[in-house]
Parts: sequence; structure tokens; C-alpha cells
Amino acid sequence: MPTTLPRRAGVRIAAVTALTAALTPLSGLPTAGAAPMAPGDNGTLKVHTAPWDGVARTPYGDAIDEPRVCRFYLDAANFETVTAVTWNIVTEPAIPSGATLNGTLNLPAGTGAGHTEDLTLPDGRYRLTWNFTGATAPNREKTFTVDCRSSMSTPSPAPQGGPPAGGGGIARGEAFTTVAGAAAVGLTAVGGVMWFRLRRRSHGA
Repeated sequence: MPTTLPRRAGVRIAAVTALTAALTPLSGLPTAGAAPMAPGDNGTLKVHTAPWDGVARTPYGDAIDEPRVCRFYLDAANFETVTAVTWNIVTEPAIPSGATLNGTLNLPAGTGAGHTEDLTLPDGRYRLTWNFTGATAPNREKTFTVDCRSSMSTPSPAPQGGPPAGGGGIARGEAFTTVAGAAAVGLTAVGGVMWFRLRRRSHGA
């Protein structure tokens, strides 16, 4: 009598193969929820120092991003084929009557780079946002501080009234007062001993 085992084994193998194929993700399909990058998505606006009070300009295209400036400009990089970037600066945290700046930075075609004119704002902390047509994630942002209270080119004044040359210690006036006080205490102690001895002798001790 013919056996049915080989047939059953073949059915099982076919079922396992079909299940494996169904569970294997198809290659080349984008991951759910991930949006493709648009040209210019890697672009950024950097805050660079503009000349002021003897401080030199940070070169155009420099990779540095300066969190504290006085006069400044915005430097665009890596925007690929994007030809215009809109930007906005407001106080951080936002204040209804706070200082603001905004504009559109036009980039030469095919360069993905450019810069604004030199800008000024009152001292304070600010938030910069930027956007461009076709951006996947609009309104990218960063914060920076404007601080023009003192010139970075002016050396700090030397401390006054410090200790005399030769190392650490106390100032001359303090040293004199301390020595004089110690001497006075010493004389008082010696005088007390002498008076005590004279008094004992006067009583015949």
C-alpha cells in the first residue's frame, strides 16, 4: 500500500516557505513614518561676528557657530539647490514688545551658501528660526546672545591693592596692622608678668 508521508512533508515545506516569504520585509520600501529628505534640509544658518570695536569679522563660510556676539551676520551653508531662505529673530523668551529682525536671504543658484548684511540688536538673548520652500521640517532654530557691554579687544584692568611683589601674602597695610597688634599683645603680656612679680615681692613672698 503506498504511503502518504512524502506528500505531507512536501505540504509542510511549502507552508513554511510561504510563511517565511510573508514575514520577510520587502527591500527598497521606505520605513513607515520616515519622510524623504528634501534639497536644503541639511542647510543651516550660523551666527557670525561682524566687525565692531576692533574685533575682526568671522570669515564668510567659517564652520564656527558663535553663541555670543555684538554686531553679527547670518551665514548660510549646505542649502544645495535652495535659492532663498527666510529668517526671523525674536527675543528668548518671547516678549510682546521685544526687538525683532527678519528677512529673506537670497542664495546664488547652485551654491547653497550666502550671508546677510551686518546686523545689530539690543543686548539680550534671542531665538533665530529659518525656513524655505519645500523644507521637510520647517522652522529650524537656534539661540544666541547679543552682548555689547564691553569690548573684547580691551584688556581687563589689573587688580589694585594686591600683595607686594614676591608671591602671596597679605597686603602691606594688613601686614603692618597685624604685626603692630601682635607686638601690642606681647607687650601687654610681658607687662602683666612683671607687675605680678613686683606685687608678690612687695608682700614679702
